[in-house]
Amino acid sequence: MNNFEECLAASHAAEDLPFWEQVYRRAFPNMVAFINHRQDGEHQRQGIDRSVILDNSKQILIDEKVRFRNKKTDKVYTDVALEYISNDKTKTPGWVCKPLMADYIAYAIAPIGVCYLLPVPQMQLAWSRCSDKWFAKPYPTIEAKNGKNGKLFYTTHSICIPPKVLFTAIGNCHRIYFDAFEEQL
Repeated sequence: MNNFEECLAASHAAEDLPFWEQVYRRAFPNMVAFINHRQDGEHQRQGIDRSVILDNSKQILIDEKVRFRNKKTDKVYTDVALEYISNDKTKTPGWVCKPLMADYIAYAIAPIGVCYLLPVPQMQLAWSRCSDKWFAKPYPTIEAKNGKNGKLFYTTHSICIPPKVLFTAIGNCHRIYFDAFEEQL
């Protein structure tokens, strides 16, 4: 069982990991600043962990996720665990399907040094189009039990999708088909 306070503390500790600046400088070469929003406030309530400011003043809003080596099995996972239920007791949807203010989910797998920038609108559209198909496949699911002192508070549910499958689905959401139209001008 996961202890909520310990998980939250680990998440907050991950905010200062040295790879975040590398990720954002490589993803956004015209970045002039990146700002941490983990303090209690409106950004945090809307799921915004960080904003990246570009040299033209554009602000990109990011929700950061870090996946580490499994402490019990020592396994390093290379898939993307898409959280579809955040709290099964309150029926709160997970980040893959709830309304988000973030432009991207920055999903870092620390032990292998890769961060997937998941564009939120296309990722969520891919989820709505493909989740039934993904559940029909033998993709692993995670039920993370959360509580304290042996008392279960709620369970978070995720499905683990290979990056190639996820990015193919996201890429398909960048092509919008419409009824062909031709008019003489």
